[in-house]
Amino acid sequence: MGVAIPLALASLGGVALGWLAPPGVVEAWGLALLGFAAAGRWRQLGLVAVVALTAGQLLLARGADLPDGLLRADLAVEGRLESVATQGALTRLLLRVDDCRPLAPGRLPCDDLRRIRISHFQAPPMQPGERWALTVRLRPPAGFANPGAFDYRAWLWREGIQATGYVRDEPSPKRLAAPGASPRRLALTHLHERDLSPTAYRWLAALTLGAGERLEREDWDLLNASGTTHLMVISGLHVGLVAAFTLLVTRGVARLVTPGRWRLATWPWWLAGAAAIGYAWLSGLQPPAMRAMLMTLVGLWVASGRHAPGPWQAWWLALGLVVLVDPLSVWRPGLWLSFVAVALLILIWQGRARPRGVGGWVWALVRTQLLLAPLMAAAVLLAFARLAPAAPLVNLVAVPLVSSLLVPLGLAGWLLAPLPPLSALCWWLFERLALALIALLEFAVSWLPPWWPVPETVLPLALMLGLVALLWALPGLVAGLRLGGSALLALAMLTLAPPEPEPGALRVRVQDVGQGQLVELRSAGYRLLYDTGPRYRSGFAPLASLWPAGQRFDTVLVSHDDLDHAGGVPLLAEQHRVGEFLAPPGESIGVPFAPCLRGQRWERDGVRYRVLWPPRDTAELSSNDRSCVLEVTAGEHRLLITGDVGRRIERAFLLDVERPLTALVAGHHGSRTSSGPQLVQRLSPEHVIYSAGRHNAFGHPHAEVVRRFRRAGSCQWSTAEDGAVTLWLGGDGKITPTTARAAPWRRSGVEGGCHAVESPH
Repeated sequence: MGVAIPLALASLGGVALGWLAPPGVVEAWGLALLGFAAAGRWRQLGLVAVVALTAGQLLLARGADLPDGLLRADLAVEGRLESVATQGALTRLLLRVDDCRPLAPGRLPCDDLRRIRISHFQAPPMQPGERWALTVRLRPPAGFANPGAFDYRAWLWREGIQATGYVRDEPSPKRLAAPGASPRRLALTHLHERDLSPTAYRWLAALTLGAGERLEREDWDLLNASGTTHLMVISGLHVGLVAAFTLLVTRGVARLVTPGRWRLATWPWWLAGAAAIGYAWLSGLQPPAMRAMLMTLVGLWVASGRHAPGPWQAWWLALGLVVLVDPLSVWRPGLWLSFVAVALLILIWQGRARPRGVGGWVWALVRTQLLLAPLMAAAVLLAFARLAPAAPLVNLVAVPLVSSLLVPLGLAGWLLAPLPPLSALCWWLFERLALALIALLEFAVSWLPPWWPVPETVLPLALMLGLVALLWALPGLVAGLRLGGSALLALAMLTLAPPEPEPGALRVRVQDVGQGQLVELRSAGYRLLYDTGPRYRSGFAPLASLWPAGQRFDTVLVSHDDLDHAGGVPLLAEQHRVGEFLAPPGESIGVPFAPCLRGQRWERDGVRYRVLWPPRDTAELSSNDRSCVLEVTAGEHRLLITGDVGRRIERAFLLDVERPLTALVAGHHGSRTSSGPQLVQRLSPEHVIYSAGRHNAFGHPHAEVVRRFRRAGSCQWSTAEDGAVTLWLGGDGKITPTTARAAPWRRSGVEGGCHAVESPH
């Protein structure tokens, strides 16, 4: 079994090559292939083939993204629906594409598209498995890039989704074929026809069939907050239980049939493996189920004891197989959660005596769960930037409850489906236990709500939690070292604090909220939001992805009531604590507010704020020209935010702006109606930041504006390309903004240290 580690390293090496794609990689691979073949080095030849297979899959996945040249083009696609999720008038579809062609002649082909995620308003009845012909408008995979926030672009990548967009109403969608025969679909239909409560139906579908899409948002919120999300996917627990049950039954049969030779029978092991494969296939063979199936098959091989690998060899073998079959799994947190947990289990159990009696087994399981808790918390922290303080205690109850009662009862109900009374009894008991578990989770979350550490502390906290886990899991360490090391690490975690602005310093972050604007200004004891970002037709407000509920904002200044600036106000008022809202007279933002008026001034933590516009009488001004214009001074640095005011209004307050100007958030997202020649020439800001959406339809920032600031010598940044842009004001040194989306290819020697921002038109 010396091949396990080389196989895993070859698979991971192929992933690295496919991701980096250095020049000459194909030629180098071909030379290596010929060299090993000529020398008869068949083992090395096989490893080179593994590298090529994983790298090739990754290169194909990267090359399948929608080309920028098809942005906003009408495309005719045909494919099979993988999932259908309805939310009010909006239906979200995941489509496996069979055919794609542009409707307009002369456009780039879209033959490489394989999987797209699209929205459909007022959609006709649709079901997973149906084939449809749709006319769609797509955009390449993209998402907001903000520190510590959910990375939608990364999620699209690891799910193999090459484009997102929406369905066009004309021509009308056309159903091409009904769903084909599918055991999973038949099972879900059977479950739906039973006399079950909605909760029992959702949890049964998720726990036994891997139908996590049946769970509602409230279910996922509760599971995430309690740190028990891992229990609701088809994991090694579920597949392992099916394989173990099959093995137990078949070995019992073998003992009856061949009493003297039943221990040597191999067919029970083969049947257990077949059961694992069949159950993973029944649950849809999604990545978690496939990963669990491969790990279970390797685990059965280890347990069989016949020329089987050791536990660490099996670990490497399973990792290599999973990455080889699904290279995108390297970007899925679940892969590393699973393998890190198994590695720690090997450390915990290897070389220890087998527990004796019920008490011994109970203590061993409790001890295992407690030792796993800090490492799993570290993994969740790295993957999702949050901690569930209740998770260690909740999992002590939830894990055995789910693994020993809920999953067996759910699977027994399926096994006894030909006997409806017995099946109904199993599922009734399942429902009682599920409701009890939900009540426990709700109590735990209300007692210990989830904690979202600031992004700067996530990595250090995760490393410290991982070290605590290793201190207690590694065999052979003396108790004093474990206790002393844990105490020191706990003390370090308690003293770990994010960098806070000093008095007189100000952190300015222009958040990436798409085609809209949200600027956060934070000093030592004061927090101000300028605008709240957009709200989309679906009802989603990007502000919801930036912070957990319960934040405190001293002042929220809404420049004007356009939805791309004020769309997040209702969510902000509902989920967070706001000291005061400010908005121009004559606007309506949905909540009571005080007027922001020219001449208002205030100072917090040594930072000075001054409103330069609008005047008291705004009756003859458009909504854009009423925008609140804010000047902020921190030490020697100065920031100006002008909302959506036009050039005429810029000239009205231009002489009031103090110079020099360190940073300007460009007016109207970089539209040509703002940032006039007089403003640019007089202020010549050191940095200009455009708050604009990636692939926006308005051409922001406009080429004329970009050229104007370039001639003035300004460094230019855009949330469309850079993600969130952060700068610290208040020091005496040079300001260097940092960005959430690394893009070294956009740095230009012509611009010096600046970005070469270009208009898309």
